[in-house]
Amino acid sequence: MIRTQQFRISRRPYAVDLDGLTLEQRSGPAGPYWGRIPAVWFRRRTGGVTVACLGYLWALQTVRPETATEFLVAHTDGRYGGDCEGRWDGQLYWGAQEPETAARHLAFLRPMLDAFPVVPDGYDGWWSFG
Repeated sequence: MIRTQQFRISRRPYAVDLDGLTLEQRSGPAGPYWGRIPAVWFRRRTGGVTVACLGYLWALQTVRPETATEFLVAHTDGRYGGDCEGRWDGQLYWGAQEPETAARHLAFLRPMLDAFPVVPDGYDGWWSFG
């Protein structure tokens, strides 16, 4: 991934929580380290509707990254995008069915969409796949 200061929705950028990286050692041909980092992003839907999303970016890596930045720089396969856990388009919420989780998601996503395209507090952006 590549970090840039400029937000361009066409580049499909992500903002990430650099303190939230988790690594799990696994075995397999794709790599022994499964990494996951909290991420948020905006996407444009058909008809020009902008949505705010929260979830995770994940990757299998052969070399253990020492930092979240190393993890992101080594993450070059963006074909799967982020795993979305909650999405808000200004009218409809999609995501968790548990009321407490849905309420927590909406408390985050509503102000995020209102502030489009500002990076939310606690996140580092913008990161996109080269």
